[in-house]
Amino acid sequence: MTEHTSLPLFAALDLDTLREARRTMDALSGIVDAIKIGPRLYAQGGAPFLKEIVDHGFKLFLDLKLHDIPNTVRLAVETLADLGIFCLTLQAAGGRRMMEESVAARDRLGSTMKLLGITVLTSFDEKSWDEVAPGCPMDAAIKKRAWLCGDCGMDGLVCSPLDLPEVRAVTPPTLLKVVPGVRLVAGGDDQSRVATPADAFRNGADYIVMGRPIYKAPDVRKAVAEIARSIEEGLACRK
Repeated sequence: MTEHTSLPLFAALDLDTLREARRTMDALSGIVDAIKIGPRLYAQGGAPFLKEIVDHGFKLFLDLKLHDIPNTVRLAVETLADLGIFCLTLQAAGGRRMMEESVAARDRLGSTMKLLGITVLTSFDEKSWDEVAPGCPMDAAIKKRAWLCGDCGMDGLVCSPLDLPEVRAVTPPTLLKVVPGVRLVAGGDDQSRVATPADAFRNGADYIVMGRPIYKAPDVRKAVAEIARSIEEGLACRK
C-alpha cells in the first residue's frame, strides 16, 4: 500500500491516556506526519510529552485554544514557543490585543511556531450558538473573527469545513485554513457542522483534522488510505 507521510492531515489523539496515545503514535508512524493533541494529554504529559511527539518525527499541533487576558496568553505563548511545536491555537474571541501580543512575543523569540485563531467551534449549531451570543448571527461572528485573525498577523485559523467559502472571502490566501469537523461518513458524535475530506479541500482547506475516524478504525492504515483518497479527490477539484 502507498504510504502518505506528506498528507495535509493532522491525526487528532483525543484519547484518555498517554499509553493509548503512544500506541496510536506507533501505529501512525510512517503513514502520517502530523499529530494534534489537546488539553487532556497535555495535562497528563506536559512539556516532556510534547518533546516525545516531536522527537518521534511528527509535526505537533497543540490545540489548547488559549483565551485569557492578553498578558496571560502572551506568557503562555512565550513558554511554548521553543518546544518545537508546529502550531498552537488561540481563541479569536480573545480579541485583537491578545492575538497581536502573542504574535509579537513569538516573533521576538525567533520561533517558527504557527499561531492559529479559533473562529467558532464546530460543535455549535445555531441554537446552541444563540445561547452564548444572542442577537449575533453565527456567520457574522465567523467572518469577523476570520478577518481579525488575518489583520492581527496570525498564521492561520481554524473553522468548520462548511464555513470555508465565507472565510476565504474575507481573508488573504496565505492565511492557513485548518479544518476539524471532517468525517468520511457524517453523524454519530458531537460535531454539528461537518463535511468529508474531499468537500473540505474542494472548498479551500489547507489542513484537515481527524481523530475518531482514524484511531477508532479497525485498521488504521486502511482508514488513512481512505482519507488520502478523499483528500486527493478534493484537491483535484479545488475551487
